[in-house]
Amino acid sequence: MRLFLLSALVMTAFAANSLLNRAALADGLIDALPFALIRVLAGAVVLALLVRERPRAGRAQWGAAAALTAYLVGFSLAYVALDAGIGALILFGLVQVTMLAGAVVLGERPAPHRWAGAALAMVGLGALLLPGVDAVPDPVAAGLMALAALGWGLYSLAGRGAARPLAMTATNFALAVPMVAALALPGLLSASLSVPGVALAVLSGAVTSGLGYALWYQVLPALGASRAAVAQLSVPVIALAGGVLLLGESLTWASAAASLVVLAGVALAILPGRKSLPRLSGS
Repeated sequence: MRLFLLSALVMTAFAANSLLNRAALADGLIDALPFALIRVLAGAVVLALLVRERPRAGRAQWGAAAALTAYLVGFSLAYVALDAGIGALILFGLVQVTMLAGAVVLGERPAPHRWAGAALAMVGLGALLLPGVDAVPDPVAAGLMALAALGWGLYSLAGRGAARPLAMTATNFALAVPMVAALALPGLLSASLSVPGVALAVLSGAVTSGLGYALWYQVLPALGASRAAVAQLSVPVIALAGGVLLLGESLTWASAAASLVVLAGVALAILPGRKSLPRLSGS
């Protein structure tokens, strides 16, 4: 029961990143790039305190930090227009496609069920973009979330097999701070900022990202590969439910059906035949 509760807490924390981003940006409490900067800075501080060691930056670390930056920036910019749950679905589905493509480039031979799952997820994502579904009001926002998915997928590929994943995450967050700052600082003086918006960004960075990752790496070994993969499927579901219940977002029958197709594809891609402990697919 303790493991289940801790796992549920972690998945809720990661889904909350979508809810916090959307709540802050939809109401104009803060602009997207300042939100991303405060989030990564707060996360870097918390992770540094947990790890208690100086970042060690090699070439691979800078590449992973750049991918993390793409995720953070694309994620926040996308949530200016996307609902929390739909954004999480786009992210979650395309991360799996990115990681499948990365595995092929690295010389792996994915099993047929992974190809089928990725194809099914893409069909569901395509359905979300259809005009009658009304799930994605802005194609540019969908493209930005696709950028976030590409970043997180590459970041996950870079971190596979890390001996000390929490220390690696702390280093990458620290290295991502100046990268995000380079994008956010030029417009900071004219940006929209409010105390509630800053508070939501700090909460997203320090608690649902920093502490969330720390707890995830604690429960991951006990979960094992298959149960961890099942747990990951709950993240977009929680985000969808939270968006409807907490943010007043709507979910039509058409978008709900397309969402189920995406989740079915992701489940097919990640559940069977996993030999290594998976990293979180999206947060």
